[in-house]
Amino acid sequence: MPEPFTRRLPLHPETDPCLPLYAVWEVTLRCDQSCHFCGTRAGRAREDELTTDEALDVIRQLAEMGTREIALHGGEAYLRDDFLTIVKAINDRGMHCTMVTGGRGMTPELARGAKEAGVHAISVSVDGCEATHDRLRGLHGSHAGAIKALENLRDAGVKVGCNTQLNQVNFRELPALAQALSKYPIYGWQVQLMVPMGRAADASDLWLQPYDLLELIPCVTETRSLCDRLGIKLWPGDNVGYFGPTEHILRRERARGACPGGCGGGIITIGLEANGDVKGCSAMATEGFVAGNVRKRTIKDMWENAPELRMTRDFKVDDLWGFCRSCYYAEVCKGGCIWTSSTLVGKRGNNPYCYHRALELLATGKRERLTQTRAAAGLIRDRALFALSLEDAPADWVATLPKWQPPPP
Repeated sequence: MPEPFTRRLPLHPETDPCLPLYAVWEVTLRCDQSCHFCGTRAGRAREDELTTDEALDVIRQLAEMGTREIALHGGEAYLRDDFLTIVKAINDRGMHCTMVTGGRGMTPELARGAKEAGVHAISVSVDGCEATHDRLRGLHGSHAGAIKALENLRDAGVKVGCNTQLNQVNFRELPALAQALSKYPIYGWQVQLMVPMGRAADASDLWLQPYDLLELIPCVTETRSLCDRLGIKLWPGDNVGYFGPTEHILRRERARGACPGGCGGGIITIGLEANGDVKGCSAMATEGFVAGNVRKRTIKDMWENAPELRMTRDFKVDDLWGFCRSCYYAEVCKGGCIWTSSTLVGKRGNNPYCYHRALELLATGKRERLTQTRAAAGLIRDRALFALSLEDAPADWVATLPKWQPPPP
């Protein structure tokens, strides 16, 4: 059988659904915290971050390509001197400007300034109850600062949400965190799995094993039900799942409608690093995933032609390998989150952070383990190396799993 035809023609907005509707933009690596799970090793600004004029041109290009929302990340976006200028320019171009923040410096004055500049919504990172949050952020008082940011933004009239990276030390606190967050009028709460990139690659006490999903996903599912009762919209991130027996509870009406399955990077999303490097998703590593730089190529040219942005559009099931290649959901799931799989096993196409996969292996009496074989080098968005192995599932461990899990063979 001949190879499927791979289309290389320029995109047309009336016929091709692959448009960068959602852009996630790391505008600086400067940060006022030093979180143990930070995938970028944020702290100091990069020497080659985009200037104000360059940032404004990025905004123009994205608007002309049909982008609807630009989410500002860092580091900490508000530490750029031109932060409010960027927010206003996004708003003036008719796009929603949103933001993710740790909130430590979100004063009442800055919250009001963001509102006046036209910010649409801001998500504050809350990573557990107070002691756990402060431990993960490496800063006493960080949790209090995040909660104060929620209050300051609320008082300024900004729509406010929350987000949480789930790891080995905080996921069991989700129900308690849901109760705490119910005190605030948040529009939504996104949870996603921590992946060992950057500073998180050094934090072995935080790493999730693939088999931890057999406890974590039921916890997220129960928290979703609790949030429904509390009036909170809990949104599982794109690396949470996939296709297990609780998927209908986890996502229900919150499935990503514009992208039927797999990674949306290069299909409906685009990511930018602080120096102007362009990727399909901002979370991805720099090495192997950068399509080019806005100082040298237009974003439109990269979007239409760069293989690093086309790989999800040009997906073939034979791009998968290992368990994912033989999975029942292979053609729909497409190996799930590329950031997750490429970080854990060195290349895309085989994702061990999968609930369906963990359940299937458990049914045969097995589980998977990740073992670090090389430490990260200490660079921006660097990755450690891990080996993936299969082992017998200990009977005493199986006995501790949630009671409604399928019994061992």
